[in-house]
Amino acid sequence: MASFEIYGGKPLKGELIPQGAKNEALQVLCAPLLTAEKVTISNVPDIIDVNKLISLLQTMGVKIEKVEKGTFIFQAKEIDLEYLETEDFKQRAGSLRGSIMIVGPLLARFGKGFIPKPGGDKIGRRRLDTHFEGFTMLGAKFNYDAGEHFYSIEAKKLKGTYIHLDEASVTGTANVLMAAVMAEGHTTIYNAACEPYLQQLCKMLNSMGANISGIGSNMLQIDGVKNLGGCYHRILPDMIEIGSFIGLAAMTKSEITIKDVSWENLGVIPNVFRKLGIKLERRGDDIFVPAQESYEIDTFIDGSILTIADAPWPGFTPDLLSIILVVATQAKGSVLIHQKMFESRLFFVDKLIDMGAQIILCDPHRATVIGLNNEHTLKGIQMTSPDIRAGVSLLIAALSAKGKSVIHNIEQIDRGYQDIEIRLNNIGADIRRIGS
Repeated sequence: MASFEIYGGKPLKGELIPQGAKNEALQVLCAPLLTAEKVTISNVPDIIDVNKLISLLQTMGVKIEKVEKGTFIFQAKEIDLEYLETEDFKQRAGSLRGSIMIVGPLLARFGKGFIPKPGGDKIGRRRLDTHFEGFTMLGAKFNYDAGEHFYSIEAKKLKGTYIHLDEASVTGTANVLMAAVMAEGHTTIYNAACEPYLQQLCKMLNSMGANISGIGSNMLQIDGVKNLGGCYHRILPDMIEIGSFIGLAAMTKSEITIKDVSWENLGVIPNVFRKLGIKLERRGDDIFVPAQESYEIDTFIDGSILTIADAPWPGFTPDLLSIILVVATQAKGSVLIHQKMFESRLFFVDKLIDMGAQIILCDPHRATVIGLNNEHTLKGIQMTSPDIRAGVSLLIAALSAKGKSVIHNIEQIDRGYQDIEIRLNNIGADIRRIGS
């Protein structure tokens, strides 16, 4: 198990280029399964979760050519459907939550799909009902082997229908959408997720020959087509990494420019950081964060304590609440963090408390942070990363802390952040990777 050894308290300065978006990559990399033609995808992040999915697709029979760093050509001309029922497939697919995204395209093109219970972050229940309820409404038959924890779905022919999703699940919407694009007739998906990454998938599918309208809204209209073709697609920059870098700048009192952020796709993210008192400027398509000695949390109009909560897009993404919480520990003022979607995602705050932060964990979903206003610097400790977002939040805390910190289980960070220690060391951080 590898670890990071961090010597904190050093101001950083320079430019950071965000990687391609992990959450978009896990969707669009599965879309080539819908066609036998070549699909080129660029700005693919070099991270564990994405590389695992690429390897899984290759083992399934997808021919993959690496054109250059971050750019791949996929051709799913011959898929080994029998492999999908093997123990090797169950082991590979079960180690990655993103593997669920292969089911919709397989069902649409081949009439059947299989998946073991997917892995991923241990941040609470992440049910798959939305996916399979959507498939069955399109005419598929679903089976779950409780003993093997193995899902299968089959359909001789998918037929378009009206689908009202029980939750605005991003992956659920994406999976049902990829099944519906080749269903016979018209499909309406209501209460659809409308995140930029879902919009990107819609645009990619349309460039392959699909007929999707309502993109960017919570009601998608799909007219099924018989076949899809190849295309070129470029993945957006990762908004979670962009938000992480804003938080890093604030916590370390650093001047950082984040390049090529696709500002129009950031939604409320910049304004939420501004509510914490963080100054940031839009410079073209870059974000400039000046060095600040202090930052003060806003209150509501009536003077009551600010609450920052996650919500489906265009609300604030849950993946950045861990970052917001860490940044608030050194702000002036107090804030209530309300993590609605996952009941275990705030369980890393004990490490921050050990570092000297003042946080009250109210329940699994809520934490009150009393900012230290940079009057009491966090202290370095040894800790373990429980998931991707908590891991990078602890890394930010360690970079702001006095002395040496060690973060174990950094494979969790590597799952979502590409060469993170190299990029941060290039702007003045002191992070050392130790162990295997």
